[in-house]
Amino acid sequence: MNPSAQTAWITGASSGIGAALAREWAARGGHVVLSGRDEARLQAVAADIATDTLILPFDVRDEAALAGAASKALNWKGSIDFAVANAGISQRSAALETDMKVNREIIEVDLIAQIAFAQSLIGPMSAHGSGRLAFVSSIAGKVGVPMRTAYCAAKFGLAGYADALRAELSQSGVEVHTIYPGSIRTDVSRNALTADGSVRGKSDKAIEEGIPPEDAAKTILDAIALSQREIIVARGMEEAMGELRRTPDQLLDQVANMVAQGYMERLKGED
Repeated sequence: MNPSAQTAWITGASSGIGAALAREWAARGGHVVLSGRDEARLQAVAADIATDTLILPFDVRDEAALAGAASKALNWKGSIDFAVANAGISQRSAALETDMKVNREIIEVDLIAQIAFAQSLIGPMSAHGSGRLAFVSSIAGKVGVPMRTAYCAAKFGLAGYADALRAELSQSGVEVHTIYPGSIRTDVSRNALTADGSVRGKSDKAIEEGIPPEDAAKTILDAIALSQREIIVARGMEEAMGELRRTPDQLLDQVANMVAQGYMERLKGED
């Protein structure tokens, strides 16, 4: 993957991993479409980028706004070469105490909206015969973590969607990557929802001592350049947990082989 003159579209690009990916992609010569809800913060990220940028602010839950943004993003440079479904929100509340509205909001943002983002691009990418889609899951998408039940459900679900999509697109020229960060030094814990849906407002020690987002971005882009399908960005015990639950490449290849051998066509022909 050579970012030079290629275009990336990154959601959740106003801070954290998303902003770091945007800066690193641009540092490698690529153009960037920046999306998030806060236009001013997106402008601040764009100010640090020397390559061409396009700012498309919208709420990922607004499918009409997404459709409009996708049209603008695709038309800007003629294609999207690399798309990162990164927007998300975390959780810090026990399941017994958590209001269902909180579960619904987290799953809507972290899973449904990310699927909608991908669905807006897989057609154009397949028609173009190339492209890369990256989904930011979490180590909590590999191992169930207390106080994050809805978050884990969404991140496990996102990994499942990515695995199935990868197999479906295996003959199209489009690559699918799933990123599993551990503790990265961002505001993810500070912005997490509590049991009643209020914002937590404070961070975790593990997050504060976590991997700098700039280092995480370099690791992610280096791994994608090597066509790694599962990218674990973590240290210590978190890295060990992720590696223990890593899906073997042979299994991913076997599922993709089913597509190559006409599995989908046979299913379509069934009553």
